[in-house]
Amino acid sequence: MPGNSERRGKRVASKKGATKGSGGKNRQSLAGRGRTLPADERPWHKGYSGDEELPQRTAWKQDKERRAAAAEGRAPKIGQPGTKRTAGKGPFGASKKAAVSKGPRVSPGRKAAQPKDGPELLVGRNPVVEALRTHVPATALYVALGIDMDERVKEAVRTAAERGIAILEVTRNELDRMTGGVLHQGLGLQVPPFAYEPFADLLAASLEAPAPLLVALDGVTDPRNLGAIIRSAAAFGAHGVFLPERRSAAITATAWRTSAGAAARVKVSQVTNLTRSLKACQEEGFVVVGLDADGETSLYSLEAAVGPLVVVVGSEGRGLSRLVGQTCDMRVGIPMISDVESLNASVATAVTLAEVARRRSV
Repeated sequence: MPGNSERRGKRVASKKGATKGSGGKNRQSLAGRGRTLPADERPWHKGYSGDEELPQRTAWKQDKERRAAAAEGRAPKIGQPGTKRTAGKGPFGASKKAAVSKGPRVSPGRKAAQPKDGPELLVGRNPVVEALRTHVPATALYVALGIDMDERVKEAVRTAAERGIAILEVTRNELDRMTGGVLHQGLGLQVPPFAYEPFADLLAASLEAPAPLLVALDGVTDPRNLGAIIRSAAAFGAHGVFLPERRSAAITATAWRTSAGAAARVKVSQVTNLTRSLKACQEEGFVVVGLDADGETSLYSLEAAVGPLVVVVGSEGRGLSRLVGQTCDMRVGIPMISDVESLNASVATAVTLAEVARRRSV
């Protein structure tokens, strides 16, 4: 009503409620640092001449640095007037940053950017213990300070000590940096790069056997399959395994662990051109057979199994590549009773090598 708005002593209040805030207490801390000093007013800048009158803040920094340098018995880290160089190295100097190591790459399935030929870091308590049990070659065991010493950690430390592997205690932050921030559970095992056999040496060594047997991999990208194939090759008497450098799995700590140490007993070679390497084997008298679910020759009727033989294994998805398939002397299929479309690459290799070993023993 009109009379209510004109009454004496009425209280006018905002409908938005009380104003919230610091009341200006943090105004000074929220203020900016001010303008950026020009180059000729910064003693650490190459454009400083030393002739201009320096701002009070810069002069205060210089005086503070001089006093600290005098107390520590070193040269002050400030610019020398009239020059474009500095007397010391540090935040005001022209020294370059020291190179920071990014640490080894991470496995399994935990990759950190790093050089191709650098060492690999296997992380996690179970993977590290399994790798040490299977005698994966290692150069160092990293243990984070203050971790819970459960049975797996104790076994890892004990096994590393027995094998003469260096045991290094690092902070958790340092181990985080080395692993790229992935979950490491306080343990890391450094594995050096695998030393591959030159293909010419592998081929020459296999020819010394009465019936040489080699395994070639075409597009096998899973390191677990690679490790299992190497293990089967060692079990059934193959004299070597060779694989392309590109579009193929390499022998990592994961492959080492899956091979159960067989990678130390079987020669493994990387080749730049798989087709050319297969042709080199053919020139030495090898019969090159490719595993194919639709192969025209049955594994059980493979007469070439008793002579020099190269078994080529393709990837699970696309099988043999076109050029490799054309290079093979024949394609061999594994007879199966059920309607299973195909076998895993490592399983198919094991079945084939077992049949070859059986025929050679008859």
